[in-house]
Amino acid sequence: MPFVSFSQSVISGKVMSSSTGEPLAGVHVLLENIMLGAFTDHQGRFQIREIPAGSHALSITYVGYTSLKEEIKVDGLQRFERIFSLTPGEILLSDVLVSAGTDGPVNTFTQVDIKLRPVNTSQDILRMIPGLFIAQHAGGGKAEQIFLRGFDIDHGTDLSLEVDGMPVNMVSHAHGQGYSDLHFVIPELINYVDFSPGPYRADKGDFATAGYVSFVTRTTLDENFANVEAGQFGTVRTAAGVNLGANENAFGYLAGEYFRSDGYFESPQDFDRINLVGRYTLNAGMNDEITMLGSYFTSGWDASGQIPERAVASGMITRFGSIDDTEGGETRRINAMVRHHHAFDEGASFEHQLFATRYDFDLFSNFTFYLRDPVNGDQIRQQESRNLYGYKAKYKRPSRLFGKRMGMEFGGGIRHDDIDDIALVHSLKREFLGDRQRGDILETNINAYTEERIHLSDSWSLRAGLRLDHFRFAYDDRIALTSKSINKTVVSPKVSIDYSISPAAQLYLHSGIGFHSNDARVVVEENGRDILPRAYGLDLGGDFRIGKGLLLHLALWQLDMDQEFVYVGDEGVVEPGGRTRRNGADISLRYQLMPGLFLDGDLNLTKPVSRDDPNGEDHIPLAPVVSSIGGLTFKNRRGFNGSLRYRHLGDRPANEDNSTVAGGYVLADLILNYSSSRFEVGMAVENLFDAAWNEAQFDTASRLYYETSSVSEIHFTPGVPRFFKFKVSFFW
Repeated sequence: MPFVSFSQSVISGKVMSSSTGEPLAGVHVLLENIMLGAFTDHQGRFQIREIPAGSHALSITYVGYTSLKEEIKVDGLQRFERIFSLTPGEILLSDVLVSAGTDGPVNTFTQVDIKLRPVNTSQDILRMIPGLFIAQHAGGGKAEQIFLRGFDIDHGTDLSLEVDGMPVNMVSHAHGQGYSDLHFVIPELINYVDFSPGPYRADKGDFATAGYVSFVTRTTLDENFANVEAGQFGTVRTAAGVNLGANENAFGYLAGEYFRSDGYFESPQDFDRINLVGRYTLNAGMNDEITMLGSYFTSGWDASGQIPERAVASGMITRFGSIDDTEGGETRRINAMVRHHHAFDEGASFEHQLFATRYDFDLFSNFTFYLRDPVNGDQIRQQESRNLYGYKAKYKRPSRLFGKRMGMEFGGGIRHDDIDDIALVHSLKREFLGDRQRGDILETNINAYTEERIHLSDSWSLRAGLRLDHFRFAYDDRIALTSKSINKTVVSPKVSIDYSISPAAQLYLHSGIGFHSNDARVVVEENGRDILPRAYGLDLGGDFRIGKGLLLHLALWQLDMDQEFVYVGDEGVVEPGGRTRRNGADISLRYQLMPGLFLDGDLNLTKPVSRDDPNGEDHIPLAPVVSSIGGLTFKNRRGFNGSLRYRHLGDRPANEDNSTVAGGYVLADLILNYSSSRFEVGMAVENLFDAAWNEAQFDTASRLYYETSSVSEIHFTPGVPRFFKFKVSFFW
């Protein structure tokens, strides 16, 4: 039915889910007859300006929701302001517009994947990212090792991770730079995931070299829920979420999770985890939104660590045995956040956010056994307690330059980490033997950025950005009784060109310079030299929707690093890695075979080399060369649904001359569910064909208690054997 208002030729409004009232990000709002449109932002808001007089067919499309169409009439200068509600419906890939990658706030493919791929664990959250692989190697409570785009990212050194705008990466961490533990996220609360590879976004700074991942949790729950899961190896998980009393202007929820497992190792892991989350959103009129969030997370576990191949080959232990079963740890994280978003009438917006985190970490590891100390062994303890505070803000507005449409954004923020009693300790069965390192760190990052997007024509657009980061590192060494601070500033330019062939096809060329920071203890030791290594990235690619059911992504890319210069927390030493280059190709497809049946696949090929080493000795240890994931999914809102999926990580060099190889694997997982309006029952099988595989692998020199000299070889953590898990969920 037509609607008419007044003042300017502008349509603005908000798109929400009819079932929950939750704002929808990445919805395409289009005037079909003139192909003029916009995408909703993270608050579900949009604006289309300079609409010519006449009748226009307005369409609103979003994957997983029924499309909405209506006619509008524009007579002269008018202003329309509406709230639109979309009804949940079938998942149709024909609703996906790949040009969402140009102006939309959410990556097109991850927007589809969150609708299709099952997310049952916190590990599955990371597996949503195309080309990203993870490995767990020290009990279930330690952050996963991450592999992406030819990087062994360790626990986050070259991938920026955030949840609801709060940073996950921990700078100058006791165990490793950029350490990112996502176990404080409850999978059922994930609304969508935004991801972009490379150092191309001006609003992303430290660690955004291989890319960034931004997780956004739900504003409100689809419905109240309670889940109970049970599986082999003493595994139990319960999760529940309840919406608070809501009206059109205020809503929120409380949610919690408890998980425990003995694990599949001979020595029980005794792993448990508790999560509590509360979120509340207040709409103060049409233009203001205030969000408050608080969460509590704690976890404890034992671990069997990495074991040497020779110990298994000799029969000393089995694949699931251990050399030192007193490894393990404890960690805790408390988050608080408040965010305010204001939308101006002329299409501009301002958003700012305060956040604070209390974080504690305590980890026991033993990588070399009796190499250093033949009597007590080489177990180490890494510990820290920190308070993290931050503020960030951004302002966006549309404008025109020489008749061309423009979008301007600028912002900035501050992050301050106060790290108390960060230590590397020699221990025996978790008992203190002596300090190797101990001190306090203060690290501050002040940043600002600006980004301009110019629509050169209906098809071509140019995006240029500039980012400035200033760091202050201060380390108080309690052993040497010295204190030192160093300041460093880095500027990162970004330039990208997008060509939109149609709503179903676009090409792009993205370029940019990024960086990752180093541990404050490295900064002090190196007197500020090479402490912010630069990354130079270039991506050439395209996104296509072919017919109504096929989505295709193709990309060729290159990433150069000035210096892979990192602090190795396990050893308490600095290891410069020299200049590196990675060339790669990414291929992704999503295909709807028929209503409710989907096929997906990602193939990632990379050639990583060290540029300063001779040919044959220029391999980058553990860098992935070939990886692929994919599967077949049948998805129904009611009745049976499930998926059969595979993961493949190819063989890769474990050392510089490739004389030691980290073996690859192919795994299959199966999920089957039956869903109704009030309950869901299901089962999951990990490693369906019971493959014997190594989840984490390192070429390490170690010595067993009976050996007279060290041996360098593959040390590994075995992957999960075939594992059955069952669940029942209730909704109301």
